Amino acid sequence: MSAAVLVFVEASLLLHCVDDVDLGKRDRARQWMTVLWTRRCGRLSVPVLQDFYNSARERFPSALSAGDARAEVRRYQHWTPWSIDHATLETAWAVESRFDLAWRDALTVAAAQQQGCRYLLCEHLPHGQQIDGVQILNPFAVGPDLLDAPTPP
Repeated sequence: MSAAVLVFVEASLLLHCVDDVDLGKRDRARQWMTVLWTRRCGRLSVPVLQDFYNSARERFPSALSAGDARAEVRRYQHWTPWSIDHATLETAWAVESRFDLAWRDALTVAAAQQQGCRYLLCEHLPHGQQIDGVQILNPFAVGPDLLDAPTPP
């Protein structure tokens, strides 16, 4: 894999990493995150971290304390989360209109684009869809070994 391949992570993948109900998804999510940490190619945004923290506290209050959730958010600060700026908003509005995406999804795609990500790991958008140079991957349909595949021309 080239060091230039960047992968944007949506909040649901972070949540699956701490969810002990669906062990298959938890293990696959952790596999992806291990590879992204090791290769230093993971990316996310401030809204993704906000969504993760809020959802983790709502869904897992007994399993994930506020302090543990904060520690996870602090850990992902090493990925230098993208802050939403004017250019990102403009890109998101264009994506929302052209691809008929929900605002939250359009903002996620725009943040991935702004960071130069080739892939966006997201389980609820159509697997394989290309949106302005960003390919949607369902992390539960493909494994991180995809990152070692030759780059298409």
